[in-house]
Amino acid sequence: MNATIPLGRIAGVRVGLHWSVLGIVVLITVGLAVHQLPQTFPGRSTAAYVTSGVAASLLLVFSLLGHELAHAAVARRNGVAVEGITLWLLGGMARLRGEASNAAAELRIAVVGPLVSALLAGVFGVLAWGAHAAGVDELVLAVITYLALINAVLAVFNLVPAAPLDGGRVLRAVLWRWSGDRFKSATWSARAGLGLGYLLIIAGIAQLIGQRAGGWWWILLGLFISSVAAAEEQRARLGTALADVRVRDVMSHPVDTVAGAVTVEKFLRTAERPHAGYPVVDGLGRVEGLATVRRMRAVPQRSRDSTTVREIATPLDDTATATPGEPLSAVLPRLSSESGGRVLVFDGRELVGILAPSDISGAVAERGGHVHRPEDAGPPPRNWWYPGQDQRR
Repeated sequence: MNATIPLGRIAGVRVGLHWSVLGIVVLITVGLAVHQLPQTFPGRSTAAYVTSGVAASLLLVFSLLGHELAHAAVARRNGVAVEGITLWLLGGMARLRGEASNAAAELRIAVVGPLVSALLAGVFGVLAWGAHAAGVDELVLAVITYLALINAVLAVFNLVPAAPLDGGRVLRAVLWRWSGDRFKSATWSARAGLGLGYLLIIAGIAQLIGQRAGGWWWILLGLFISSVAAAEEQRARLGTALADVRVRDVMSHPVDTVAGAVTVEKFLRTAERPHAGYPVVDGLGRVEGLATVRRMRAVPQRSRDSTTVREIATPLDDTATATPGEPLSAVLPRLSSESGGRVLVFDGRELVGILAPSDISGAVAERGGHVHRPEDAGPPPRNWWYPGQDQRR
C-alpha cells in the first residue's frame, strides 16, 4: 500500500496518506453529521453537525497515526528498520523492512499498537468526563465520547488473534516462543486470519440479506483481511523454503551501474545489457540510489534529453538494502515496488551484488537441489558507463 500524499517525516519515519483515507473522513463525517448527531441532538445548524463530523474524523485519523507510530518506534528500538507509515481507508499500516530477531521483540512490536489505542481511549474518556462536568456543549462532548469509544473498539478488535491484525502478530510471537519455528508460527497466524476474513464476509452477506447496508463494510473488511492473510501465508511458506539460503548464495554480481549524470535518452539509446534496474553512482563511484528502466521509459520523449538518471532514481535511503550474509527470507519483507522489487547488497560501504525477483524465484526452484554457495560476494561492481571511462559488460 503506497502513499500517494506524502506528509513528511515524524521522528524520522516517513508518513503518507493513501487517497482512500478520504473514505474515512467522508464515511465518519456523513455518518455523524447526517444521521447520528441530528437524531441524538436535534435542532442544531447543519454547519455545527458537519463541523463536529469533520473534527471527529480527523481526530480519528490522528489516533490511527499514533497507533502506527507506536509500532514504528518500538520496531526501530528492536532493530527493525521502518520504511514508512501509510494511512488508508481501513486504518493504517506501518511498513517494516525486516522481521523481529526473536519472539519477545515480535511481541513488543505487536502489542504496543493496541496499548496506544487503549491509552487514547482512556485519555478521551477522561476528557469526556471533564467536559461533561464543565458543562461543555453537547456536540463537543459527543465527539470526544465517540473518539473514546472508537479507540477502545480499535484496541479490542486489533487484539483478535488473526493476521494481519496486531493480535495475529501476538499469536505468532507466542507460537514462535512455544515452537521455536518462526515460519510455522506465521503460517498458523495467517490461517487464523483467513478464517476471520471469511467469517466477516459471511457476516456481511447475512447483514445484506437482512437489508442492512452496513454489510458492505463487513465484506470489505473481510476481503482485506483474507487477502493480506493469504499473502502472509504465502510469504511464510516461502520463508520456510529459503530458511537456509543466504543473500550471497543467489545475488547477481558483479553489478552493472550507471552514472547519475547520464541523461535518460542516452541511457535508453546506448544500453547494451537488458537489466530492469541499475544502481546509480556519483562521480566518485558512490551509490546514490536505484533506477529502473520502467521509470526511465515513463519520462516523456521530449524530456529525456534534459532529464538525468539521477532525477528519476529512487534515493538510496528509500531503496531496500541487505548484506551478503543475511538470510534471504529476512530480506523478502523489504521488497518494494518503488525499486522494482530489487535489493542492493552492500559489504560495508561497497556494493557487491544486487538481488532481483528472478534470483529469488530461482532460489525457490532450486530448493529441491543444490544451491551454490560461493565463499565470498565476488569482485567490486563495474560501471555500465561513466564519463571518461569505458567499462561496458
